[in-house]
Amino acid sequence: MTHLIYPTTNFKAIEQISIERGDGCYVWDTEGNQYLEGLSGLWCTALGYANQELIDVTAEQMKKLTFSHMFGGKTHKVAIELSEKLADMIPMRDPVISFGNSGSDANDTHIKLLRYYHEAINKTEKRKIIARHRSYHGVTVAAASLTGLPVTQNHFDLPVDALGILRTDHPHYYRGKERGESENQFVDRIVSNLENLIISENPETIAAFIAEPITGASGVIVPPEGYYEKVQSVLSKYNIMFWADEVITGFGRTGSDFGCTTMNIHDPDMMTFAKQLSSAYMPISASAIRRDVYEAMIDQSAAAGAFGHGYTYSGHPVACAVALRVLEIYDRDNIFSRASATGAYLQEQLKKFESHPLVGEVRGRGLLAALELVPNKELEHQFQDGRVGGVAQKMAQDNGLLIRTVAGSSIGICPPLIISKNQVDELVDKLGDALDKTFEYCKTYKLFT
Repeated sequence: MTHLIYPTTNFKAIEQISIERGDGCYVWDTEGNQYLEGLSGLWCTALGYANQELIDVTAEQMKKLTFSHMFGGKTHKVAIELSEKLADMIPMRDPVISFGNSGSDANDTHIKLLRYYHEAINKTEKRKIIARHRSYHGVTVAAASLTGLPVTQNHFDLPVDALGILRTDHPHYYRGKERGESENQFVDRIVSNLENLIISENPETIAAFIAEPITGASGVIVPPEGYYEKVQSVLSKYNIMFWADEVITGFGRTGSDFGCTTMNIHDPDMMTFAKQLSSAYMPISASAIRRDVYEAMIDQSAAAGAFGHGYTYSGHPVACAVALRVLEIYDRDNIFSRASATGAYLQEQLKKFESHPLVGEVRGRGLLAALELVPNKELEHQFQDGRVGGVAQKMAQDNGLLIRTVAGSSIGICPPLIISKNQVDELVDKLGDALDKTFEYCKTYKLFT
């Protein structure tokens, strides 16, 4: 046993595979086995592995400036250039951007910005945040409090109430619908529940509503058509900010530039980015807010002597240089449009599994998808625990495909944006074989209902 504490891991099931190297859409373990990377590492290696251009820009920046902090008025050119490039790309009007190191700390930053801003405009009571059940927003103390998954909540005694975190319905029609309810009726009901929550809590105490346009770790939930338009209408009515967590859905993942575009979310007030911002070549995140929110805080920061938030590695020059080049590659090589075409092909091929006896639902957009495994397709029962999903994940790994079980028994799929159609075929073939073997496992252990 090593001296490591492994993240998001069953401590009785550590060190099952050791990855040694990667190239393109493939990685190899220490035994020499090759795997197609079906989850982009952790939803993040958009440009795949061993991209020489990114390796070179890392070395170039390290030779020039390995580190410089941004406290107390210091700055450097590459951070400014990255902020300008990012601001031009994202679907917000005139955003102002704070850099961090991970999606979790970027969401923590937003919580603090919300409080700082509302104090600056003399609305100190406006600090509650509405998050959804089955959401994922990170694992730091504050971000984990936003997250609506039991595994990140249980046993940590998180300050959910102290932070003013409220919960509303998840928008998963397959799992959330009532008997005989249409998608439109489902949307109307859960949006009505949201409005009732706002009224009961007092709108003047609620700062923001946070949502992943399409969820990731909670099972790749794609809300029904019209959901976000109705949510934004309610939020606008009560002067509550829309906070888009694009850590997974940003930068071409969902078939368009951003998840907000894919899901018809218009002009969010806040946005969170990480993962594909640097294609995971360097840790970096970004928190974007409206310029008027930033400007309202200027005098307050001056009176206090400083805006007392930021990280040692905020705007790290090497991370910024890599992220800037990644964004340039996305533009130059038309990565988003290419990924959109390949994503449409992936979704088409995955639909073939709708008839598989183990698959209850196939869902996704672009190069982001999930298959929900069920013990009874007609009754839409759920497996009682994550064992079957774990078996499917292991069967796929044995076939040379890396995927991840999410939300119990859903198979998350999120290959690099550079994946080819031939590699999509390889992914689907290996996944199909894993599903067949998992089905036989379920029959052997009588896991069907």
